[in-house]
Amino acid sequence: MAQMMTAPSATAADSADEVLLRLTDVKSGYGSLPVLRGVNLEIRRGETAVMLGLNGAGKTTTALNICGALGTWSGSILFDGVEISDFTTKQCVEAGIVMCPEGRRVFPDLTVEKNLQIGSWSQRGNKGWFEQQREVVFGYFDRLGERADQFAGTLSGGEQQMLAIGRSLMARPRLLIIDEASMGLAPVIVQDVFDIIDQINADGVTVLLIEQNVGALDVADEGVVMEQGHIIEVLRGEDLSDRSRISEILMGE
Repeated sequence: MAQMMTAPSATAADSADEVLLRLTDVKSGYGSLPVLRGVNLEIRRGETAVMLGLNGAGKTTTALNICGALGTWSGSILFDGVEISDFTTKQCVEAGIVMCPEGRRVFPDLTVEKNLQIGSWSQRGNKGWFEQQREVVFGYFDRLGERADQFAGTLSGGEQQMLAIGRSLMARPRLLIIDEASMGLAPVIVQDVFDIIDQINADGVTVLLIEQNVGALDVADEGVVMEQGHIIEVLRGEDLSDRSRISEILMGE
C-alpha cells in the first residue's frame, strides 16, 4: 500500500523562508592549513548577526568563504536557497553579498565621491543608481557629504570607516558583511558606527558583523561565538545581554 506523502508544516516552511544564509559543515583554510573545521551557521533575513571570537578563531575566514574570496573545501553555503560555495566574488556581489573588509581599505588618493563611484561599479547598468544611493549614504553619514570632494586619505579613522561602509552600500547589498568595524576607533565613534549599522539593518539590509567588541551585541538579533574553526554558541533574546556569560564563553571558562 502506497504511503501518503504529507506536505511540510507551515511552521517549517516559514522557518526556511526566514533563513537568508545557511552554512552547513563548511571546511576551508589556506594552502594545506585547515581553519574552518565544520562551520554551521544560519542568518535570518532582515536581522543583524554578530560573530564574536578571539584572533584566529576563523571569523574572517568564514566571511571570506561567504563572499567568494576564499575557496570552500567542503560543505554547503546557501544564499536565499541557492548554493554559492563555488561562486566567485563577482558572482557573490551580483547576488547581493557585499563585504566591507577589515582595515577600511579606502583609496586614499581618491576623493570620497570617487570611492563611492568605485563601490557602485556592479550597479553601473542601473541608470541613476549612483546618484540615488550616494544620497542614501550621505543620509547615514552626513560627514561624508560634507567631505565629498576631500581625499579619502585625509579623513579621520572614524570617517574612513564610514566611507568603507558607505562604499559597500553602493553595491546594493542584501547581505552586508562588516569585518571589525570598531577596530582602532574611539568608543564614542564606535557607538556612532554601530548606531548607523543598526539603522542600515532597519532599512532592510541583513547584516553580519565580525567583531571582538562585545558592545556590537547591542545591535544584534543573534550572537554567534566562534572558537578554533567551530561555532560553539548561538545567543538570542535575553542571552545577548548577559555579558558575563558571553565573556566566560569567549575565554573558554
